[in-house]
Amino acid sequence: MHIPDASTLSIRDTGPPPSSSPPIPDDIMQGSDRYMVKLRSYAQSLPYSVEPNSKMQQMLDFILLRITQSIEAKDYDPGLMQWDSMLTYWCMLKYPIPKEKRIAIIKIYFHVCTTPGMPSHIVAACSDGLQVLSRSKKKLSIDDLRLPWMPIYKILSKDLFLTRRHQTSWYMGYIAENVRRFFHPAAIDEMLATFLPMMNGTSLNSILASQYYMLTFLPLSHPQSYLPMLFRIWQSVNSYMFDDRILQFLSRLAEMHVDPIVSDPQRIADIPDDARSEGEGRPNWPKEDLETKWRWSGLFSEVGIFSESEWNFIMAKCMASMEIPLADSGSLTTGPNADGQATFEMNRLPKPTWRIASLARIIVYSMAPDGMPSPSSNAPTPLFTPLASGTSTPLPQHNGGLGDYLSAPLGKGGRLKTKTYLAGSKALDSLVKLIASTESFFHPTNSGSWTSDLSAFIKYIVYDFNKRWYEEQQPDCKTPMHRRLTREIKRELVKSLRTVTLLAMFSQDSSTVSNIQSCMKSMSIMEPDLILHPILQRAEPALEALVETHRTTAVIKALGAVAPAMVCRHVYYPGAKHLIPILDLLLPGIDLNDPPKTFCTTSFISEVAQYIKFGELATSDTAMGDGVDQASRTPGDLPALEIEQFPDGIESGSEAQLSKGEEDAILRDTSGTFADWVAAFLRRVILLFENLPEEGPNGAAGGATEVQLVDAVSGAFSQICVHLSEPLYDMVLGQIVDYATQNVRSNAVRAIHQLVECVANANPAKTLDRFLPFCEQSIRTELEHGASSLRITSSRSTPLPSDATLHWNLAILRGAIDGRATLKYSDRLISLFKLLNEKTFSKRGYSSSGKLLSSTLLTLSHTYPLENKFVNPDEWDSEEFKANHHQYWGKLYRPEDIKLTWHIPNPEEIDFVLRIFREVIEPILDTLHSLLEPGVVRDEIWRNDFCRHLSFVRNAFSGIPTLAQEVTSPEEHQAAMESSDILFEIPEMIATIEPLNSGFALSDSNDPRHQYITGLRHKFGEFLHKASVSLQKQGSENTVDAVHGLLRSIRTYMLEYGDSRDSYYLQSDRYQSELNIARHYAGQKVWPRALFVRRARLYHAARLRWNSIERKRGRLEDLLIDDVTQWSMWNYATVRESSQALLESLCNTFDGVRRRCLPVLYKALEPGTEDDRMKGALWTLNLSVFAKYAVGEPTLTIEFVKRLFSCQHNEKASIQDSVGSLAETCLNNLAEPSHVIYNIDNDDLIVTSRNLRALLSVKVEGDELTERCRVQRVKRISVANEAISTTTDTLLNIANDANTHWRYAIVAVRCLRALLRRDAPLKAAHVRYILSKTYDSNASMRYYSQRAVMKISRFIKLRSLAHNPVDIVLEQNHNPLRRKVPVQEYTREAAERALQEYRKPLDLEYARKQPLIRDKVGSGWVALDKTIDYFLAPHTTKSTFQPWDADSDEAVATIREMVKDESFWRSLSTHYSAENSSDVILQDNLCCVKSIFQLLDDEPLEALKPVVEELLANKDKNKQRAAAEFLSGVISGSKHWPVNAQAELWKWFTPHMKTIFSQKSNESLSVWASFFEHVFYNKDPRRLQPIVDYIMEEFKTVDFNGESTFEIIQVLCFFRAFYEQLGIKFTPWVEDVLERCWSQLKCEHEDVLAYFSEILAFCGKIMWRPNPSDLTPETFVRECRTLPRFADIMGARGVFHEERVMYLVKQFPVWRKERLPGVRAFQSTYDRVGVLVCKWLFQLIHDTNAVSAFDCILPLMPELIHFTEVNDNDELTYRAKLLMVRMCGVIIPRQFIDPLLDEIFTAITSSPSWKVRLKILPLVQVFYFRQSSMIGDGKLVEMVEVICRCLDDEVVEVREMAATTLSGILRLSPRRSVIALKDRFVRLIKNSRLPQDKKSPAYNPALRQLHAAILGVCALIDSYPYTIERWMPDLLTNVLAEHTYDPIPVSTTVRKCASMFRKTHQDTWHEDSKKFTEEQLAALSALLSGSSYCE
Repeated sequence: MHIPDASTLSIRDTGPPPSSSPPIPDDIMQGSDRYMVKLRSYAQSLPYSVEPNSKMQQMLDFILLRITQSIEAKDYDPGLMQWDSMLTYWCMLKYPIPKEKRIAIIKIYFHVCTTPGMPSHIVAACSDGLQVLSRSKKKLSIDDLRLPWMPIYKILSKDLFLTRRHQTSWYMGYIAENVRRFFHPAAIDEMLATFLPMMNGTSLNSILASQYYMLTFLPLSHPQSYLPMLFRIWQSVNSYMFDDRILQFLSRLAEMHVDPIVSDPQRIADIPDDARSEGEGRPNWPKEDLETKWRWSGLFSEVGIFSESEWNFIMAKCMASMEIPLADSGSLTTGPNADGQATFEMNRLPKPTWRIASLARIIVYSMAPDGMPSPSSNAPTPLFTPLASGTSTPLPQHNGGLGDYLSAPLGKGGRLKTKTYLAGSKALDSLVKLIASTESFFHPTNSGSWTSDLSAFIKYIVYDFNKRWYEEQQPDCKTPMHRRLTREIKRELVKSLRTVTLLAMFSQDSSTVSNIQSCMKSMSIMEPDLILHPILQRAEPALEALVETHRTTAVIKALGAVAPAMVCRHVYYPGAKHLIPILDLLLPGIDLNDPPKTFCTTSFISEVAQYIKFGELATSDTAMGDGVDQASRTPGDLPALEIEQFPDGIESGSEAQLSKGEEDAILRDTSGTFADWVAAFLRRVILLFENLPEEGPNGAAGGATEVQLVDAVSGAFSQICVHLSEPLYDMVLGQIVDYATQNVRSNAVRAIHQLVECVANANPAKTLDRFLPFCEQSIRTELEHGASSLRITSSRSTPLPSDATLHWNLAILRGAIDGRATLKYSDRLISLFKLLNEKTFSKRGYSSSGKLLSSTLLTLSHTYPLENKFVNPDEWDSEEFKANHHQYWGKLYRPEDIKLTWHIPNPEEIDFVLRIFREVIEPILDTLHSLLEPGVVRDEIWRNDFCRHLSFVRNAFSGIPTLAQEVTSPEEHQAAMESSDILFEIPEMIATIEPLNSGFALSDSNDPRHQYITGLRHKFGEFLHKASVSLQKQGSENTVDAVHGLLRSIRTYMLEYGDSRDSYYLQSDRYQSELNIARHYAGQKVWPRALFVRRARLYHAARLRWNSIERKRGRLEDLLIDDVTQWSMWNYATVRESSQALLESLCNTFDGVRRRCLPVLYKALEPGTEDDRMKGALWTLNLSVFAKYAVGEPTLTIEFVKRLFSCQHNEKASIQDSVGSLAETCLNNLAEPSHVIYNIDNDDLIVTSRNLRALLSVKVEGDELTERCRVQRVKRISVANEAISTTTDTLLNIANDANTHWRYAIVAVRCLRALLRRDAPLKAAHVRYILSKTYDSNASMRYYSQRAVMKISRFIKLRSLAHNPVDIVLEQNHNPLRRKVPVQEYTREAAERALQEYRKPLDLEYARKQPLIRDKVGSGWVALDKTIDYFLAPHTTKSTFQPWDADSDEAVATIREMVKDESFWRSLSTHYSAENSSDVILQDNLCCVKSIFQLLDDEPLEALKPVVEELLANKDKNKQRAAAEFLSGVISGSKHWPVNAQAELWKWFTPHMKTIFSQKSNESLSVWASFFEHVFYNKDPRRLQPIVDYIMEEFKTVDFNGESTFEIIQVLCFFRAFYEQLGIKFTPWVEDVLERCWSQLKCEHEDVLAYFSEILAFCGKIMWRPNPSDLTPETFVRECRTLPRFADIMGARGVFHEERVMYLVKQFPVWRKERLPGVRAFQSTYDRVGVLVCKWLFQLIHDTNAVSAFDCILPLMPELIHFTEVNDNDELTYRAKLLMVRMCGVIIPRQFIDPLLDEIFTAITSSPSWKVRLKILPLVQVFYFRQSSMIGDGKLVEMVEVICRCLDDEVVEVREMAATTLSGILRLSPRRSVIALKDRFVRLIKNSRLPQDKKSPAYNPALRQLHAAILGVCALIDSYPYTIERWMPDLLTNVLAEHTYDPIPVSTTVRKCASMFRKTHQDTWHEDSKKFTEEQLAALSALLSGSSYCE
């Protein structure tokens, strides 16, 4: 069906404009604040009056009253949810919410979200509401509203590391991010005091969690106190996840603090501090170091708000973020590798924004004119000015040889005293260096995953730059004048990005191209002259098809991106003259054989056509030439594309010289060709349509691509038609009329309809006048001659060729039809409709006729805008515009300047609509009724009559969705309430709406016209029900077409109303899409007029939507709903599917549908039902609208469960699959029942609610309604509790029934697990069943049952140990043994003393009185918390927890009874020891055992012991695993057993330790290692003293050089499990362990040494300690600010291993001399320890503390380089090389960079091995690329000098590698160095003379000297791959070209360089060639072997 969507209607009004716009209420008209002005612009855009603000405020007050009442009655769902949705709908209407009410609602939503235990769906709704209400920074600031931070943190910190899957963490994080600007800045110190102590550097989780809290909660307004601290932590942590979040944070800071006032400390005192929650304090730490005696001037530092060192660090991160993989074996992977230590919980939090976007924002908002500007440049990529650097130290002058000459110091000479920056901006300078160093990675030939990152980066850079630029143009901009962006910065930015943009535009990756288009668009707004001309230069060859296809499409896309520069005169005045030549070149782009090109072309034309008028301009007296000549020119002759006019290089030359008058004169001249172009375009379109494939049954020609193609072409043509001048319009209309009346194309019926629609949209009256007489005559003639006379009803039928003319003319007429224009043809049309109904018998015929009827009615009765031209109608018609429309191109408007014309149905049109219904539809409806009479033969003729007549009636009613407004009487409303889907709610709390004006033609129910159409519609509904009943009885196969027609008709009857044709959500999406396309920069205030037309349409749709929210559901509607329910279970799958889709739509539109349908659907599940019917019922129930409702409402769940489980009777596989799918849906929606929330009182919420109520105009005395609501809520919960209990019993009965199939039993167990409650005692039967299924033969049963046992145990503990309801919902157990011990001494010594305690065995007697046991080291790494959690030792004999909560006695007794029986454990062990693929113990198994032993202490132990002993005695891996699982569970569960019981356990278990350690099986090694991991997890090792003693004893006594490697490995493997789980608690053993390992360095077993390397890395990590003077958060934060930059407050330096490293440095030379020769080399101590060191350091740089590696790497660097020289141990060489490469991926602390480089330089200059030089040289390049922003300028010059020396190496490979390395580094070298080198190389070449005699001793040195110089020149040329420097042509043609035929290797080097030059410059050769003279071009051609490349 293709009825025109009213959302696309845009028809020109041919009648006079309305005499006056509708009246706007006074209170809207006279409002002065910005939100009333906004509302006024909305009101003025509608053609009807809107309600007064006063009335809508009363409505708002009523909604808010209901919200407060539902909160006070704790009626959260449905009460609060109902009225929250009403508030959402009310907000769509754009009326302002008064500030004080907005604040009160925000507070209510905030407190609802932070009430512990609030169901997550309510938190989700309220958090969204909170975000919407609080997002506008203009509406609210912290001066208006403050919120407490602690309530969010309390819930988040409790939930984050719970092992259950919750969404709570995500929502709390989301809320915190949205409201953090309302946290008082005075809370900063307390936040830091809360978050910092939890940070533990040895655990990435704790680092990331602490960072998350800080970066989510800390107020952004005053970061001066904590920002240095964040940087210090960041610089010491190696983690990508850490980077992502802090970059997002810094980007927000950088943007916010361009305004210096924000951070003024005085503001903290000025803001009222009235939002402290319970427990919030306000410590105020001294900040004398931040005080200033001057007026506060902001946070500005050396670069933006960052210091120089911080900025360099950010830029290094920026380079790493591009993820460019050099040929360096993944030096980028160190951060992501470290992130592998983070657990899944961190992924529960909201993800940070993409780091690329964050980095771009940081850079843009740090730009300012803050340095000395360097001279501007004219090269395509800016040249680099000399960078200041210290004088480099000359290398020793050995003998004055060539090496010394090449590497002579470059640093001396006339260096500038002051460092200069591009455009005087440091940030811009850094950015340009970054872009320059990554330039080659933009090129399509060098693309990869990094290209989309790079292109996105520059896209965000220019987007944010534009945003900031325009913000700073605003009068209220707060950025100080001296910090604002300058024109020079803008221009240099565009220049620097332009080259890479033009390279990447040819990429074949779609995301890259999309990014580049966005980038070009922004750049064309910034500096149009710099970006438009290069694209135009590329356009000519590309569009003339001189290049490959993808380049053509790339150019068209680029043209589309820079279109604003051509069509918007305010953007770039000279750009307009290029438009017509470009349009001419684009005509071949309309090509059916090349869809991508056609899509790009139509997209460009659409973009351009909406901004201009197509029409000639009156030629002025000063016109250049006469119009005739201009019109006949070929595109190539047009002046605008003469390349001579384009600037050479960068700056616009001739362009800048023309005045506006001269520009206009050129444009006037070319505008004469518009007529030719439009005619040619139309011919191309028609040609495309003619070549379409034949149309299929659905009326579409070809596949989806062809349909999209026709739509795209039509869309572009429609835009052109709207903007044609009168003469051109007449010409186009004439062409289309000629074509349409003289041709019939069966393959283009749909296309001709769209083509005619395009011209009709622009001028409907003219179009209809031309087409109607012809079409009417043709249709009548065709029908008379038998067209469409064959009776066909199948939708799959193909149209007959003989009917083509009829379909062609129907399509034309439907395209031309328009409401207002049809009035004068009313009689002819009614006659035609009647004829069509009588004569069209084929499916295509009557469908097309119905669509014609529907279109006619829709355009008559609907309210829609009449046109969307780019200027207002009065301007369009003005003489001035007609004469000078080119000056208006691209005009933008403010909302208040828009004038709209709408189509509003007038009385004549309404009468015509009613006449159609009376004369055409009513008789047809009568005919339909007669077809259902008894006795009528129902054959094929009957079916055809039924389908075609119904199609007419359906189409007619679908054309009047807004004709008559629905009116609901109070009685109907009351009846609907009683059968609502909302159960157990008082009627007043069920939301209802009051109808609003929304352009319905007939809104008065007393109007006879309204009564007539409503009556007729009712008659139609009655017929549909009657037909439905009749067809269901008939039930034969050949009624399927009739049923489909019937269902479509029911959809029309029920759903075609209000915004069904103008969907609010569709309009909203289109508006957003058009907004994004039209946006030139962020924060734009003026827009194209078409956008405001779309906005008005969206607002109109919102008002229609409001009236469609609540639809009337009367008796007839109920009958039709019943009918659809029956059809959804019919025999035919196609009918079922469409019925189910319709039923889902009905559920979303009408209330009460689900409740009504469920009994019918359930009945169809009973035995004896047909399979198809049952299947239909199951799939219908599986729709989310039904499943969620049936399962989510406890009173309905019972019936649902019974019906679902009764489906076992049907064994058909497809039925059981459907049941399985439904069961899965049911389980996904079956949440744990909990009503604890109703026992929690949030006082803040009640106070806020009352405060809001005080603001409302609606006053309620006594509030009897709230009390009724509360009583009803209590009753509802009581009923729900009973229902849940009944459901549980029902499920137990089903599960225990022997006849229940195992599949159903699994579902039952899962349901029973879901129904376990924390807020009600557990039933014994429930517990017994679950426990009995833990040893079921089915693995799934066991899995779910074990999970359920854990849940039972958890809830029993929770009910017993919680103090109040809040504890229950937050799962807070108050362990009676836990004590919070206040910290007395905040020193590192005290913290270390506490750690040393772990090694001393506990005095249990003393530990019972004093809390000594500390399972988790919560704080004490950077700072100590106020208290530390310690535990007392349990009582000697008395149980710690028993007896449990009295209500749980029954459940506990049941568990006790079952688990004290040995048979229970035997059954369990059978399954635990069954064979499976796991090499480690299974957590579910051990947790199940642990849960039982936690509940019952040691009671079941005796029953378990014999089982475990048997398993231990069996060496089989699976038996061992089962034993380990049991033991692990028992030991973990024994933590709080009475001391004597624990002693008994150890007494029994300790002898078995020997058994475990005596295992000789590799298979069980990992099993027992995982056992140790689990028992030590989060435990004080003193709780497990026997195991600790045994493991340590084994470690101390094992012979590391023993013969049995396995024994040693086993000890080390168990030892590793021990120390890794202890983490920082292992500290007391570290020194002893390292001493033991160090003494065994010469161990012969490689595997043992590998373990040693892990121990070294681990010990270094856990011994990392920050160094504040004391461990208080205040000291740490202050010292991070005040200590010097290189002070190591984070303790990140790797000094812990200093002595050991120095020992290695001393020993390695000794061991090197002792190396064994040849094949035994790898057995040498040197090699073994070398591999160990490489492994250790490799691990270190892939860890979070990677920075500490450099204290170890630096002293060992000479030795690492020696390792690479070894030629008889490949592993050592490989590992050393890999380590050195990978270390480059870590951002090295600044103080290590120079020494590290010195070591590398020394290796290069002094190593005797050329292979070492060959391996180290690429390392320099990698190091430089990764760390360039951290390397000082002096060091950079020295680097160049060292590499230049290598150009003189004796070995060719080294020379060539040096040249490659040099070219990479020169890219960013100081400009003077480059020039100096160039001169040096050229002089050397001139002085190099090769002797004639090749045997002469002087020949080789001379050749080497020449090759060195040639390599240097080639490196210079290669270092500028995409630009032509001034000195380059001369080097290429006068220096290199002369050596093309020199001896090898000189000639090969020259040719290779020439080849690379050709490759990199081919894209830009038309520009670059201009830098060469004719002679140079000829020489270059010769150099390139006679290539025509330069011709």
